[in-house]
Amino acid sequence: MSETMRPTQQPSTSLRPHRQASAKGADSGQALGKAPATPPTSAKKRDAFFDNAKYLAIVLVAMGHAWEPLRGDSRAAAALYITVYTFHMPAFIVISGYFSRSFDASPGRIKRLVTGVAVPYVVFEVAYTFFKRWAGGDPSYPISLLDPWYLTWFLAALVIWRLTTPLWKVVRWPLPLALAIAVLASVSPDIGDDLDLQRVLQFLPFFVLGLLLQPAHFQLVRRREVRLLAVPVFAGALAVAYWAAPQLNAAWFYRRDSAQELAAPGWTGAVMTLALFGCSVILVACFFAWVPRREVWFTALGAGTLYGYLLHGFLAKGSRFWHWYDQDWLHQPFGQITATLIAATVITALCTPPVQRIFRPAMEPKMEWAFKRDATEVRRTR
Repeated sequence: MSETMRPTQQPSTSLRPHRQASAKGADSGQALGKAPATPPTSAKKRDAFFDNAKYLAIVLVAMGHAWEPLRGDSRAAAALYITVYTFHMPAFIVISGYFSRSFDASPGRIKRLVTGVAVPYVVFEVAYTFFKRWAGGDPSYPISLLDPWYLTWFLAALVIWRLTTPLWKVVRWPLPLALAIAVLASVSPDIGDDLDLQRVLQFLPFFVLGLLLQPAHFQLVRRREVRLLAVPVFAGALAVAYWAAPQLNAAWFYRRDSAQELAAPGWTGAVMTLALFGCSVILVACFFAWVPRREVWFTALGAGTLYGYLLHGFLAKGSRFWHWYDQDWLHQPFGQITATLIAATVITALCTPPVQRIFRPAMEPKMEWAFKRDATEVRRTR
């Protein structure tokens, strides 16, 4: 997710007991991996499957960033990079859509959207800007909340997607409509860069797909036969990626540019948008098929994935600013494996409870002072 991934739902980032996803969409908090605002009850337990999926996906995100500077030296690294980029962000976005099903634009949900997504977007957009000024040697780099830098695009997109949730609930054919919008975006070079709108629109179908999914769909992909089928599918995807790596422009997977901006004919945008959507959905299903459904050692870390996502961006970019990849040994097989293991270790550490406690004021501010209390809350305190 390099310059490509900048990751909602309503906030859910901690390591507290897991809430089971209800048929209504549960709480959007679990989508981002944050702590529930109120103590969980036996009836509302976080679903270990989704926390496991978020943790594994964020590890793949970090690995992808570690592989990016190595792609030119290793066709195998390029194949892994392409394969992972086909499904890691779509998987996150599908989960975000799934946990946004209950979003109804009520005051309480708007408040959680602001404190759990919009505020972290502002905080990290400013923090990344100052980091680029200092570490990137660009002291005049401007602060712009309309031009997400690096990883913050996902938060901006999540705010927009979630606010449009009521619309997708009432239109007759939500997924075909979202795909049509994505196709139009892919052939519209004049869309502009505000809020990374190309990405917002081109990734939109995955969010809408998540809105349409039900618990039974996740049960379906977790069947034994699907897990077995996922193995040759992933092997085939890696083989195709290995074959295509020298010719394929990886920017297609970032979905931040139109076809024309990638020096391709306009019709290519439509074909690539639909083809990548199909490939991504298949690989996302295969990924979900192998996600553990019970609690394992990393389940609790799934509640801290937004912390890991945003914080590891400083190291991912710092590794370029400080020329860590100039070391020749890193471009050999041993070095590539080492970089992969370091990325997995660092992202795991950044998802842990101590890190969450330190950064919670920036990631999950309560901000009671900024909101009116609703009538029910006022009566309760009297």
